[in-house]
Amino acid sequence: MTAHGWVPPGTVYGTLLNFRGEYAHWQPRMGDKPYGGAPKAPVLYVKTANTFAPHGASVALPAGEVVEASASLGLLIGEHGAPTHALLVNDLSLAHESYYRPPMKFRNRDGFLGLPLEPTPLAALGGIGGLAALELELRLHGVHQQTTALKDLVRDIPTLLKDVGEFMTLRPGDVLLIGSEVLTDGTRPRVAAGDAVEISAPGLKPVLQRFVAEEASDAGPPPVARAPSGGRGSALAQSVGARFS
Repeated sequence: MTAHGWVPPGTVYGTLLNFRGEYAHWQPRMGDKPYGGAPKAPVLYVKTANTFAPHGASVALPAGEVVEASASLGLLIGEHGAPTHALLVNDLSLAHESYYRPPMKFRNRDGFLGLPLEPTPLAALGGIGGLAALELELRLHGVHQQTTALKDLVRDIPTLLKDVGEFMTLRPGDVLLIGSEVLTDGTRPRVAAGDAVEISAPGLKPVLQRFVAEEASDAGPPPVARAPSGGRGSALAQSVGARFS
């Protein structure tokens, strides 16, 4: 915990193309150059430390950009390389038309990872197996926008952990996000200044962030949109596409 709430002590890795709707949306383009076919391993990206937005924080929206919210579940890695806790997150991104190697700037603006007050021990959720039936709810001003069911994962959680472990080591304090689902048109719920987005699921601490317009100032984004320093994400940000796709 910090004075502003809980933030991950390690690196946060997100997963692309791990929900059936998202996978089906992009499948027609998987044979395009430079990809030449569907990915055979999990496709990961890093959420750098500047993205961490504690529960209740106000997040400044980049001027002139379309920002999408998405509900995801994170797995907090413990001392022995296995997850010990789970947490809801709001994995924000600029809307884009890239396939599975979007530029880092789309996902790593200040405040672009909404976090809960604290993670929840897996033991309180029935272990890894207890996560399979979870449904994540995303609401905008209390109005339901999307339900994300973990039964719709392409790789279920045990399989995702196994497959990621074949090419990299998750360290204590790291968080692995299992992915997020698209709406029927391939987009995700969009946010504007003045909006409040809440993500919830049974047994887990909710995630709430409010969104404000970015202030035009030489000083940059307002302090509430900045996150505590830490983690290894910044050092890895430039190489993630080459390493993980």
